[in-house]
Amino acid sequence: MHYDCLIIDDEKMLADSTAEYFNLFGVSTAVVYSAGQCRAFYQENSASLLLLDINLGDGSGFALCKELREKTEVPILFVSARTSDDDKIVALHIGGDDYIQKPYSLGVLLAKVKVVLNRFGKLESEPGGKSDSKYVDNRLTVDFDMRQVLVEGESVKLTSLEFRLLSYLIRNENRVISKQELFEEVWEDKFTGDGTLNVHIRRLREAIEREPGRPEYIITVWGDGYRFSGQRE
Repeated sequence: MHYDCLIIDDEKMLADSTAEYFNLFGVSTAVVYSAGQCRAFYQENSASLLLLDINLGDGSGFALCKELREKTEVPILFVSARTSDDDKIVALHIGGDDYIQKPYSLGVLLAKVKVVLNRFGKLESEPGGKSDSKYVDNRLTVDFDMRQVLVEGESVKLTSLEFRLLSYLIRNENRVISKQELFEEVWEDKFTGDGTLNVHIRRLREAIEREPGRPEYIITVWGDGYRFSGQRE
């Protein structure tokens, strides 16, 4: 069976009440309380988005995220009471798409989840920019329809948010894009922080650049934002 959302959280009362609220407002949601139950869920089911706690009774949400990223690229939103910046950075670095702090408002969380679900799989409707179905140069290929990235012929795995970010940069090739524009057009959230964007830019560079510290594609324009420097001949 397919669900819109899977909650993975060992706080049963909170997880159950969140799922009940989501289901009430049309977001089909399943709940599991451990990493082991998550693995069992995926044997017969699937989900379009995951809400993942860091502290699970039988393991770490960080470890589970790494494991899940081997087989799925769906958005993973970490939900945790932990407030350390290090935790947030790790969560984003290992493949998380966002970090939401507990306690949370059910209404706000539902709105955020709906935004992610609505934009998932709709890159072709990005506002502005080029409408080509592919970007190709002698090293990098990005197929917007197939959601595939190849570097020197080898497939590269990106999260849904990383792919959306890269696609937006490419579709606006050689134009300087402000951080605020990226927050509003990619995250659809004008209040996203610089730290979150910086982590995702770094991950993209690690995935596609020859030397991430000396990028050829994703160029920082100090004080203004970023520019994708096309290498097409």
